[in-house]
Amino acid sequence: MVLVVVFGAALLVAVLLSGLAARTVLSTSLLFLAAGALAGDGLLGLIHVTPNSPVVAATADLALFTVLFTDGMHVAFPALRAAWRNPARALGLGMPLAFGGTALVAHLLAGLDWTTSLLVGAVLAPTDPVFASAIVGRKEVPARLRQLLNVESGLNDGLALPVVLVLIAAAGPASPHFEASLPTIGLELVGGLALGVVLPLAVNALVRVPGLGAEAKLQPLLPLATGVILYATCHLTHANPYLAAFSAGAVLASVSPESKAAFEPLGEALAELAKFAALLVFGALLTPALFGGLSWGGYAAVVLAIALIRPASLLLSLIRSRIDRREQLVAAWFGPKDFASVVYGLLVLQAGIPQGEQAYTLIAVCIAASILVHSSTDVPIARLFHVDEPESGAVLLPARPRTPAPAPEAPDART
Repeated sequence: MVLVVVFGAALLVAVLLSGLAARTVLSTSLLFLAAGALAGDGLLGLIHVTPNSPVVAATADLALFTVLFTDGMHVAFPALRAAWRNPARALGLGMPLAFGGTALVAHLLAGLDWTTSLLVGAVLAPTDPVFASAIVGRKEVPARLRQLLNVESGLNDGLALPVVLVLIAAAGPASPHFEASLPTIGLELVGGLALGVVLPLAVNALVRVPGLGAEAKLQPLLPLATGVILYATCHLTHANPYLAAFSAGAVLASVSPESKAAFEPLGEALAELAKFAALLVFGALLTPALFGGLSWGGYAAVVLAIALIRPASLLLSLIRSRIDRREQLVAAWFGPKDFASVVYGLLVLQAGIPQGEQAYTLIAVCIAASILVHSSTDVPIARLFHVDEPESGAVLLPARPRTPAPAPEAPDART
């Protein structure tokens, strides 16, 4: 209950300061991270968690599933086919370069063996522009820049996951809870992909059966019910829930755009809540002992991963693209370490590999530093595109229109 109280207090403060955060370097994501660090064992001692605590794994697991499910809806197949070139460059060339560069500095500067260094590179390769919301959340920012960052971040989680699992297996996990067999890992991934495709198609077919259908006010709950069933089924069958979540969101958005439109406001709110809760718990793990456990070489690797490797990798991948130079520089800078990296980092630690603790420390410090620098620089950089600041009254309810708007037509019961 102390954790719930701290989360509620942080949520209240975040909502009250959200208008200010939209205009300044203040970040709501950073606020939850700081609240967790303040309430954790490293300072006030109100929240007692360790990386192996069940609440840490459960919160991170549920949050990543929710985020990937909603992310999948943003990269529906028709939209992906219409604009695939720039994201393909970022994923096909930029992501491998970032993966290799991060692995190189982890080996040379942090002293990790090659297998563990490659694992760190795979964990830190995905990006998450949610920590740079002023860039991807404003229509005034060029659409192709927002699309590049959104599609790249939406797909790189699923691309990194198989590599992470295979490298954990190669590093020699000692935990009895981690299955290191490559056929088993492959079966889990295939099972997750299959469930993520089949379940939304089945639900969509049920909705179109004569006599069935969702009432207008309950339409947002249809994708929610699909996600709940999918999450539980994946854990019961040991299918990979993250690949299932992303593929289910993409399939649902493609076969039922009306369901996506109805669910989007609820889905975004749920994803934000889940992410904030996980950031709070992750922040509680950021103790002075953790930061003290990283060598100077490890800190140098963190700086290079954030300030050099990601920017250089994406700039190289966008050479001779149609994106202008300013947009390329912004896209290269905004490579915040993905929220999926938190979950993948916990997998590394819980697998019990020989250098798992050192790898997790490097990963955790890099994620925390990335959230700090990226979520506090999105608003100043967004102003380069002449983004207008929200008015002070933007958080209030909209004014009543002067003339009544025509009533919308009643939706088809089978929509």
